[in-house]
Amino acid sequence: MSAILNVHEAKTHLSKLIDRAHAGEEIIIAKAGKPWAKLSKVEEAQPFRREPGGWPELEALCDNAMTSPITGSDMDDWERKFDDL
Repeated sequence: MSAILNVHEAKTHLSKLIDRAHAGEEIIIAKAGKPWAKLSKVEEAQPFRREPGGWPELEALCDNAMTSPITGSDMDDWERKFDDL
């Protein structure tokens, strides 16, 4: 079921309209007699849960970088990247 109210009436009874919308009713707000906006319940979003191990290539890259020594040519390459900026 939906209710249609004008803007003035909606402003006057906004708190009650929010409660009605939260209970599942769809409220239509009209401006100059024409539907202008809809007030309805917002469904609660499920929290995003991160799962470890979503990018196994990165793990291998990090393991390699942490266990192998940095060579002089690696440093030269690194410095060249920042010289171009």
